Amino acid sequence: MTTDNTLWLELIWPRILRRAGFIPLLLSLVMRSLAATETAPPVPKKPVDEHVLVRDIATIAGVRDNPLVGYGIVVGLHGTGDSRQAVFPTQTLANILERMGLQIPPGAVRINNIAAVFVTASLPAFARPGMKFDLTVSSIGDAKSLEGGILLLTPLQGPDGQTYAAAQGALVLGGYTAGGSGNTKQVNHTTVGRVPEGGTVEREVAIDLSQLHTVSFMLRDPDFTASIDVAGAINKSLGDNVAAAIDSRRIDINVGKAGIASVPELISRVQNLSILFHPPAKVVIDERTGTIVMGGDVKLSPVSVLHGNLNIEVATTFNVSQPEPFSKNGDTVVVPQTNLQASESAVGKIQLGEGASVEDLVNGLHAVGATARDVVAILEAIKKAGGLRAELEVL
Repeated sequence: MTTDNTLWLELIWPRILRRAGFIPLLLSLVMRSLAATETAPPVPKKPVDEHVLVRDIATIAGVRDNPLVGYGIVVGLHGTGDSRQAVFPTQTLANILERMGLQIPPGAVRINNIAAVFVTASLPAFARPGMKFDLTVSSIGDAKSLEGGILLLTPLQGPDGQTYAAAQGALVLGGYTAGGSGNTKQVNHTTVGRVPEGGTVEREVAIDLSQLHTVSFMLRDPDFTASIDVAGAINKSLGDNVAAAIDSRRIDINVGKAGIASVPELISRVQNLSILFHPPAKVVIDERTGTIVMGGDVKLSPVSVLHGNLNIEVATTFNVSQPEPFSKNGDTVVVPQTNLQASESAVGKIQLGEGASVEDLVNGLHAVGATARDVVAILEAIKKAGGLRAELEVL
């Protein structure tokens, strides 16, 4: 019985299938399936949206840092301070000593252990007297290095000319300079330093949030869709008619209708709300450095790009022409010889279809050997041709 079954499977059944035309039919179905798979159009990718917190895309109107600036002097340098050509450091030192009861003529001072500096800082929002903050100290003379220096007491003023803080402390450079007899070595920038927590707030500039009847959130990047989505998320969380989108950047919240007595609690609750954020289609180009940043959601219309390079090289060599030995006629002269060579590479072609992405463009540009600066010119040309569906910003 086993022998009969084996014979049936190996000999008789394949003959029946061949006569019935099953195998050609099966092969035809397989070939049609493969052809349909190869010719099927690619499924377009949907725009990548993400959920973000309101705190990541918006700030609070009126809550910001304030710039401060002051003029001071750094002492304790090891012969790397300002030279006598900078007059104002010695005058500053003479004024400081005069306030301490010691009078000296500024022209008689020969000290290169001091340096005149500008002190800059940002006064944080809600700063209170006694609060500490960091400073940046920058040389304004011809000092070689501020390494090891101490910043003397310096008043810091705001844009209105009022003094809001005082600065003093030891500098931190993160670098050094050394050398002698014309041989020097420098690591990092030694004429700019930091003073960690060297500033002390002397005048209060905090905003009284309890007096606010309306809290305004300002989007970092203007977008009408994001503005409306933020207002909708606030109304859904706190109640209808609490928030309203004023324009593409500003969202106002009525504190009285919010039902939350504490304004900081209201701000905290709004900042932790989540919305569906739609990234803008934008391409940023820095032609000076050849830097290009393209959003992943940038799409291109059908375009063809032809790219080629023309290189021209001009080389000049100088030969000396002189007369024969013991000749009385002729002079020795230098004769320039110019050699001109021009070479042009083959034109590379990129074909982009409807809905092509940034990745397709970058891969195509790499394939034709385009450099970063070539890509800048190509993107500007594509934008002019109407093939770039994004905002093009040139820095």
